[in-house]
Amino acid sequence: MQLASRMEGIAPFHVMELMAKAKALEAQGRDIVHMEVGEPDFPTPRPVIDAARTFIADGRVFYTHPLGLPQLREAIAGFYTTRYGLTVDPARIVVTAGASGALLLALGALTSPNDEWLLTDPGYPCNRHFVRFCEGVPRALAVDATTHFQPTAEKVGSGWTAQTRGLLVASPANPTGALIAPAELARLWQVVESRGGTLIVDEIYHGLTYGLDAPTALEISDDIIVINSFSKYFGMTGWRLGWLVLPPHLVRAVEKLAQNLFISPSAPAQQAALATFLPETLTLLEERRIEFRARRDILLPGLRTLGFDIAAEPQGAFYIYADISALSQDSTVLATELIEQAGVAATPGLDFGDNAPVQHMRFAYTVSADKLIKGLERMQRHFGAGGR
Repeated sequence: MQLASRMEGIAPFHVMELMAKAKALEAQGRDIVHMEVGEPDFPTPRPVIDAARTFIADGRVFYTHPLGLPQLREAIAGFYTTRYGLTVDPARIVVTAGASGALLLALGALTSPNDEWLLTDPGYPCNRHFVRFCEGVPRALAVDATTHFQPTAEKVGSGWTAQTRGLLVASPANPTGALIAPAELARLWQVVESRGGTLIVDEIYHGLTYGLDAPTALEISDDIIVINSFSKYFGMTGWRLGWLVLPPHLVRAVEKLAQNLFISPSAPAQQAALATFLPETLTLLEERRIEFRARRDILLPGLRTLGFDIAAEPQGAFYIYADISALSQDSTVLATELIEQAGVAATPGLDFGDNAPVQHMRFAYTVSADKLIKGLERMQRHFGAGGR
């Protein structure tokens, strides 16, 4: 049986395979400190669970509108008003099956065969595969610590070709935790707009910034496509719910795709998500943000003490992207050593692109402070005992 040609450009999500290895070791009785996956250890907020239980208990769990529950779209619009002081028409908001579903809908509506999309490298690995799935061509923009792992307007301009359809960026970003300064984001939009392209901004880590707030790209232009999610700040990873904010002229096209690809987002997840905007839930989420910052402030100096180089400090999300050159010549080899010999799981750079992946490793501070300290102590023993 012959596979579709698009599969040649779609690699496995290596971190999931690393997770499987960690789980196998745990099944053998090993204790593993998990710093490999971007899934917080906090449970779903209680008001969200209660809302889901109440809805499911009635038994009337049916399809919703393909674009999402009207009351949830209105609640999301209200969130933009209270959080950003911005008025967003609920008609522009599309509730989706996670941020992944949002990206597929946006790219599916915009991408013709061989259209190019500019993406950062390193960057979230699935983005390039979404482009490929839509028969487009992902084009990497190599970024590094000198620009805080974000693209500049000059780099985007020089990378743009006649086949370029648009630019996809994330702020805060995975795997680096890096933000794009508002002025630089405005410059990126100027470059994209002047070339008749589309700018998609992934804001799924909004709310998880430390020492500063991240303004939404919607403050710059209504023609920018914004993606967000209930997974990260709102703590609903397994519920698989996200959203798009679209220019008005794209809503109908995305609606047609949503009707065909997904029918509708999960009804229980949408009903549950309504409770994320309750005052008591938002208070809890802000407490968790403070805890994430405390975790970052443990792990960041701890990794530096061990010999990892972090030239660009993360300002958001819950990741640290570290240069491992002083400790190893290959991050995949080091990741294997750490999980097998030290009981610490971290993600090698292989997943995040072709820009110096062997020199980098991502650590996620999505576990408790005491586990982070345990992981640092284990790595200290490993390196101190000549583990290299």
